[in-house]
Amino acid sequence: MVRPAQRWICLLTAAVMALPGCKSGGPTLPFQSADSSHPVSVPSGIDVDEPNFENEDPFLLAATAEPLKIGDDQEPVYWDLTLEQAIQMSMANAKVMRDLGGQILRNPLTTRTTSDPAITETDPRFGVDAALSQFDATLSSSAVFQKNDQAVNNVFLGGGTRILQQDLQIFQTQISKRAATGAEFTVRNNTIYDANNSPGNLFYSTWNTNIETVVRQPLLQGGGVDYNRIYGPNGIPGLPSGVLLGRINTDVSVADFELGVRNFVSDVENAYWDLYFAYRDLDAKVQARDAALETWRNVAERVKAGRGDAQSEAQVREQYFRFQEEVQNSLTGRLIEGTRSNSGAQGGTFRATGGVHVAERRLRLMIGAPISDGRLIRPSDEPQMAPVAFEWSMSLAESLARRPELRRQKWLIKRHELEILGSKNLLLPRLDAIGLYRWRGFGKDLMDQSTQNENGIFNNAWGNLLGGGFQEWQLGMEFSVPLGLRKGHVTVRNAELLVARERALLAEQERNVVLELSNAVADVDRAYAVMQTNYSRRKAAQLYLAEVQERSSRDEEESKALQTLMLELEAQRRLAESETQFFKTLVEYELAVKNVHFEKGSLLEYNGVALAESAWPNKAYNDALVRIRLSRPASDHAVDALAPAQIVSEGPAPQRFGPGPALPAFVSPVEAISPTVPPAPASDSRR
Repeated sequence: MVRPAQRWICLLTAAVMALPGCKSGGPTLPFQSADSSHPVSVPSGIDVDEPNFENEDPFLLAATAEPLKIGDDQEPVYWDLTLEQAIQMSMANAKVMRDLGGQILRNPLTTRTTSDPAITETDPRFGVDAALSQFDATLSSSAVFQKNDQAVNNVFLGGGTRILQQDLQIFQTQISKRAATGAEFTVRNNTIYDANNSPGNLFYSTWNTNIETVVRQPLLQGGGVDYNRIYGPNGIPGLPSGVLLGRINTDVSVADFELGVRNFVSDVENAYWDLYFAYRDLDAKVQARDAALETWRNVAERVKAGRGDAQSEAQVREQYFRFQEEVQNSLTGRLIEGTRSNSGAQGGTFRATGGVHVAERRLRLMIGAPISDGRLIRPSDEPQMAPVAFEWSMSLAESLARRPELRRQKWLIKRHELEILGSKNLLLPRLDAIGLYRWRGFGKDLMDQSTQNENGIFNNAWGNLLGGGFQEWQLGMEFSVPLGLRKGHVTVRNAELLVARERALLAEQERNVVLELSNAVADVDRAYAVMQTNYSRRKAAQLYLAEVQERSSRDEEESKALQTLMLELEAQRRLAESETQFFKTLVEYELAVKNVHFEKGSLLEYNGVALAESAWPNKAYNDALVRIRLSRPASDHAVDALAPAQIVSEGPAPQRFGPGPALPAFVSPVEAISPTVPPAPASDSRR
């Protein structure tokens, strides 16, 4: 049984759900209508709408070619690319600082772009121009027209009449300007037209006009150049908006932009050497696969000749297909995370994963090239093999001075120190000095409209004003103070705590910089030593395989031949592993050198990348020259030319070397996946 109140609630709910545009949030439920033969469905879900705007396609994504696949049997067209060319292309095509971790899709707001510093500087709330706009002169004007028709009880209030009829017009125009000291200057003109029926009037209609200048100068709170450049005239406690802080915000944004560019360049280099290793890894796998194939053929011939068994042939065949699987994975690659910045080490710890096709598409993403265009990028640079030495004391000083993370943190500390300086002004009471000077004019007309001066000095208001007969002035002081100044004290305390916090963060950041630099410098020596070891291992594996193959060709006895075959299979695996490990440590050494430059803040110079801001207004340069002159002795008025800055990214130890010894050429991917497989031996039919 439904109670009356519940019945009304049910009816109201049904009426609301029946309104146009309302939908049920539940699932779609079929039910029978009045005509039971026609089921009705209740719609559910949300409408997925697309915004209507003009979508640009700078990379011609709609025309992207089909990606290269493992089954392609056509020889690819190679695009030989140097690391320098890759970085140049990435810089030319980078409006967004791309990364290899998919951050642009997961959290695009944290992705750096080339527009970020300009967006910060033009912020209408806290940007430099927004802060300067608080000191702009303001022109304002108003005009008010009134028609008054009223009865008054007191004849004196009506100007001698009990029925007051009046036409009143009030005009006001002023220009006000805020100075850097906090003073406010105002020049104002007030003009009033008054026409009424008061019998005591000299004229039925008159004009009153005056020009007044007003100055208000804060003497304590709100006064001073420092306070107004830090907090700004409109700043409030805890939310300063001065021009100095606006400039610091821009400097912080520039440091963030440099961070984004540095990580971007690091990721481009990581992707380049990932692709290089993918080719070398493919080469090693192809060589091992081809050696296993040749061994399989030899064993198959022995089985056909009755000098071998099916077990040996099956074992060789299994090794061949194992290497074939590795070749296929090395060619196309699996979707495993590659080397990127802030993964392990700050500059990225080398991850020997992926394959040629996957690594090539990642490099295309980073340099801004089409993801697929029928060509295959092939690195033409070789990793360096010469020893690189970094002078520790110079590298340490360079990292503490040039790391953009530390510079950004120092700007934040400077910002809060300025906030402390500005907040201390809020501990003062408000004491303003006020001055006013006014010239008055009164007349029958606003301006002289006749040649006869029949009304004397009151012929027109402007003539009376310019005559200077009526002048007024006013001086005064205004004082106010909140008892206890609680808000001022808490603002100063908050700024002091922020400075202490940021200084503690800076100290920990510097410790982490030293730690990361120590790891990077030590990793250079480790990578170089391991590379030499793996080079020797590779040579030993080659000699071992050659010896085993020579012994296998001499063995005629079945038992010895079988034993030598097992040794040959093991030698092939060892050689493949040593080849891969050698090139892996070779790339690790190259990236270790790069990571040292990353840690000491010289990565951009190391890769030939320079950042520059646009030119400042001429007024800024003139002001800078004036300040330079003022900071020098009075007898020295010349401004010497600034000497070019010395290169600080290179110490006394050489840090750049030419290419190392020539390495074997890459194996064609088509040749890698199309070996000639021998026919199945007769032993298969017996099994």
